[in-house]
Amino acid sequence: MHELAFVFAGFFVGLVVGLTGVGGGSLMTPILIFFFGVKPHLAVGTDLLFAAFTKMGGTLKLARARVIDWPVVLNLSAGSIPAALITLYILHVVGPASAAMQTVMTNTLGGALLLTAAATLYKVVRGKAAPIKLARGQEAVAARPRHWGLPLLFGAVIGTLVTLTSVGAGAIGVTVLMILYPLLPLPRIVAADIAYAVPLTLVAGAGHASLGSVDWTMLLSLLAGSLPGIWVGSHLMGKTPERVIRSLLSFLLAYAGLKLIAL
Repeated sequence: MHELAFVFAGFFVGLVVGLTGVGGGSLMTPILIFFFGVKPHLAVGTDLLFAAFTKMGGTLKLARARVIDWPVVLNLSAGSIPAALITLYILHVVGPASAAMQTVMTNTLGGALLLTAAATLYKVVRGKAAPIKLARGQEAVAARPRHWGLPLLFGAVIGTLVTLTSVGAGAIGVTVLMILYPLLPLPRIVAADIAYAVPLTLVAGAGHASLGSVDWTMLLSLLAGSLPGIWVGSHLMGKTPERVIRSLLSFLLAYAGLKLIAL
């Protein structure tokens, strides 16, 4: 019975991701904690691999369309993956199931959800930005950050955040990329965000699995629901009031974030 509930949860998250593009981690982890009573370390570890597998298909599709700026992905990965490995080492030393680490995870997750809510609401208020059109030969210029060290710094912050909470490589990542690469068109920013999230969540998820923080049965049930959910959501995109859905999501994420911090 529990497995069927996980399938429905996966379908719901996949549907929302397909409709809005909001990262699944910001939805799945609080759902697992609040509705299923899953321990934070198990929710985070399982959701990391859930995110890696669900974003792999999108990355392959974007790579075939040649809209991924790989230098951007590599710059962010150079900061995020070492930070993820260091965070995993600390989790190994302290113990992911220890009371102290559970407190750190829930408080950090709460903060990450509040940031995601703010980034989601900002996009609603701002509306759709005018598309940036690059002249021929400008792609290389647009893929250069404001400063070479900023992607490493922000990548390290996001890598730590994702490893601790499974949240950060969605709305937060897109907002960071918009700041670091102001000349890059939004579709290419979203593509880079999805692409660099795959190796990051794979590394972090594999690390959590080695620590025993992944429920494999739950993961398979979530994937069984999410993949058709993403397909349905992507086909309904444009036929639903996206701004209304994003507004509701931002308030729900903010509520979940505050509730986690108050735990």
